[in-house]
Amino acid sequence: MSKSDQHNINNAGEISVLDLIDKIKSVTRYIKTKWVSIFIISILGALLGLGYATFKKPTYTAVCTFVLEDAKSGGLGQYAGIASLAGINLGDGGSGGIFQGDNILELYKSRIMIEKALLNSCSFDGGKQLLIDRFIDSYHLKKKWSDDPELKNINFNGNPDSFNRKQDSIITDLVELFNKNLLDVSKPDKKLNIIQVDVTSKDELFSKFFTEKLVQTVNDFYIQTKTKKAYQNVQLLQHQADSVKTILNFSINGVASAIDADPNANPQMLTLRTTSQKRQVDVQANTAIYSEMVKNLELEKISLRQEMPLIQVIDKPVLPLKKEKLTKVKGILIGVILGAFFAIGILIVKRIFEKL
Repeated sequence: MSKSDQHNINNAGEISVLDLIDKIKSVTRYIKTKWVSIFIISILGALLGLGYATFKKPTYTAVCTFVLEDAKSGGLGQYAGIASLAGINLGDGGSGGIFQGDNILELYKSRIMIEKALLNSCSFDGGKQLLIDRFIDSYHLKKKWSDDPELKNINFNGNPDSFNRKQDSIITDLVELFNKNLLDVSKPDKKLNIIQVDVTSKDELFSKFFTEKLVQTVNDFYIQTKTKKAYQNVQLLQHQADSVKTILNFSINGVASAIDADPNANPQMLTLRTTSQKRQVDVQANTAIYSEMVKNLELEKISLRQEMPLIQVIDKPVLPLKKEKLTKVKGILIGVILGAFFAIGILIVKRIFEKL
């Protein structure tokens, strides 16, 4: 490429930049000439912002924090020696399973947990009402469903397993709404096991009661799931121990009955003592079995206590809740800024089309 060609390209580039600067200046001058239109639209924006701030209902945020302490894998180390002597394997103390890491945070957002919390009844204004009904009334959802006769008179009393398609659909929509806008579950500090649950709604009492019920529902489910296997083992061992004890009692009664049948037996007649001796052998065998069963049962109860997680509520929602409302001044400022940007954008687009 010759030097003259490079010079022409450079000139063309300089001209393009200069043209761009001239166009920006031209648009700026054009916008300045339209300041009256911008001012009017900004005033309209301010009025809209004022109206929005005036009629928008405040929101209330309920906050609940609690600490979660899990059972550690080495929790039964002090009993491992005793258990090994008895021929019992206590395992590794249980692992977190589905509750490891941040999985419990997602459990709070699951449909089943939110549904169970919504279907709890609480006291509102001196009467009992389901939380889901309170939410529907607070957000005036039945007015939006007035065209549908089935939705207009819908209720959520009864067994959730027998809900129809409409009821399940509403609960699904509410779960999505909560997860997108109303419910936030997080760990304020990733190094700690402190979990914070925030619920925001237009109804102060609903925010408070729903937060409490959701935390209670999830924590109860968490404890039941963590201890389910150990609890089933305790129940099984208890049943076996009770069965062996019943047999042992029967054997002891058998020994007594055999002796009572011939209390003054001739010592020289050995055959007369065989029945009672057989009963005594059964008693000794059942006593040994019962002792082992009781030992196993007590060790499994220790395991159950070790598996039981500690959940301690630190802060619970207390009335009055945190109130958030857009002030009139802020609404006016936001309206002015948005109105000005909207007006300038329209003018720039109009100017571009005029130049085409």
